[in-house]
Amino acid sequence: MKSVSLFAAIVAGSIVATFASAQDFPSRPVKLIVGFGAGGLGDMAGRAVAQQLATTLGKPVIVENMPGAGGSTAAASAARSAPDGHTMLWVSGQNAIAPSMFKSLPYNWATDLSPVAPVGKFDYIIVVGKDSPYKTLRDAIDASKKDPDKFNIGVISAGSAQHLNALWFRSLTGMTVPTVHFRTTGELVGALIGGNVQVVFETLPGVIGQVQSGTLRALAVSSDQRLASLPDVPTAREAGVPEYLMTSWNGIVVPAKTPRDIVMRLNKDLNLAVTTEGVKKRFTELNLDPLTGSPEDLQKIFESDLNRWRKVIADANIQPQ
Repeated sequence: MKSVSLFAAIVAGSIVATFASAQDFPSRPVKLIVGFGAGGLGDMAGRAVAQQLATTLGKPVIVENMPGAGGSTAAASAARSAPDGHTMLWVSGQNAIAPSMFKSLPYNWATDLSPVAPVGKFDYIIVVGKDSPYKTLRDAIDASKKDPDKFNIGVISAGSAQHLNALWFRSLTGMTVPTVHFRTTGELVGALIGGNVQVVFETLPGVIGQVQSGTLRALAVSSDQRLASLPDVPTAREAGVPEYLMTSWNGIVVPAKTPRDIVMRLNKDLNLAVTTEGVKKRFTELNLDPLTGSPEDLQKIFESDLNRWRKVIADANIQPQ
């Protein structure tokens, strides 16, 4: 009987501790791990959200940059953290690519992380140099088929979302030309202007400045409707490739086993943060669209991307590293 009573006391104590931790959260500064270097899109967007979130949480939210291994280093660190809500992880579409690109990862989304909320989304864009002979998306597709030996598609980093977008587009249109990979967007744009590649697939935030300045010319965007920032650029659907519809995303997760009350507190505050005027203004500057939703919404976004990229990678016969 004593052992039963002792067990009951332990269980009761655990329940009380869980509720206490949820009720008292946050009890100290909160850390937001970002798997990208300082000054990049993910870093700047994450800092905007963190600054606003600190106001609603009543505690500082400190951004810790942890680039490396396509976001896996950051994810593994977050997964090992205490599940008390004081460590969050900034995630992106790259997290849905990684399971199909690597034989093993130092973390598992399903067992090590718990979704909290989506926070933003952005589109992809297909661009050519300002002096390119291709005036429309159809011009580029036709040229690639007429003379494939003189046509290359430029992207950054093998296995990146931009690379997989190009592969997916290639399969949708029947193009057979190669993709050429560059380390940075700057190198990629230089190769496009220099004529070493004929067309580039990039994220909208990555090249919109060059498009608006006239250095590059946009052929199409991947969104379902024209963008307010580029009203004269057609969607891929309008340009003749209706299946090419894709947005990338950002969200926030916490370590698995974080109490549901804390997850929902963070969800509420994140949804509020991304709809404040300050964050919306900063997101507009970064060409991001605020995105709100439940933990389940973020999980659905992740699973949709996971299934899509798994098929693209398999069809392209890309071997996991």
